[in-house]
Amino acid sequence: MGNPADLRNSSNNLPNHIILFDGVCNLCNAVVQFILRNDSRKVFKFGSLQSAEGQKLLELANLPKQDFDTFVYFRNGECLIKSTAALMVLKEMGGVFRWFYPFIFVPQFLRDSIYSLVSKSRYSLWGKKNECMLPDPSIKDRFIS
Repeated sequence: MGNPADLRNSSNNLPNHIILFDGVCNLCNAVVQFILRNDSRKVFKFGSLQSAEGQKLLELANLPKQDFDTFVYFRNGECLIKSTAALMVLKEMGGVFRWFYPFIFVPQFLRDSIYSLVSKSRYSLWGKKNECMLPDPSIKDRFIS
């Protein structure tokens, strides 16, 4: 996986709080549904890594466009991946979810090793869809593509 770009100094028009996820992964879709249910402030927007918009954002962030082993979180001009992205999303969800954020002090190589283990086995453990999820019309405005 390439090094994510720090987009704060680029002249991009990235909306804040965008989460890109593997659109065919059942676990990833369940995580998105969990965030949607618990994002009372409606802060986050979502897009699949496989979508045209997701591919553009991956390119802008200098990330591979065919490797879908992480979700990507664009925040304040930064591109966060793997465990750092997950912990930042939990922190920004607030409430009891922010209690997980202190795990950010665990060395990143340990956090990301665990993240990668789950990521590599997600299809065999949770399965996958043939196509990306289509959002329900009531939440369509929360998706970028």
